[in-house]
Amino acid sequence: MNFDAEATNVHDPADRRTAETVSGYLASLAIFVSFLGIFWHPLRLIIPSLVVALVAAGMARGRIQLAAVMIGGVCLFLGLTFAVATSHALW
Repeated sequence: MNFDAEATNVHDPADRRTAETVSGYLASLAIFVSFLGIFWHPLRLIIPSLVVALVAAGMARGRIQLAAVMIGGVCLFLGLTFAVATSHALW
């Protein structure tokens, strides 16, 4: 086995682009707002958070960005379901 320093593929934090870091923060913000939107005005909160999640996914592709989009979709479904079942306002 050859253990050259050049052959190893170690992820260096200095190699991360600024866009990836900002994208991760936007995705985590979108997840938080999506969960909040389940119980309080689903359309007013979850739709913009889905837009933010899609922008984050466009900036950098990663697991957190994919999770933000998927969680936003599930939260939209749950938020609308709970609002209709409990006769609360959607907007």
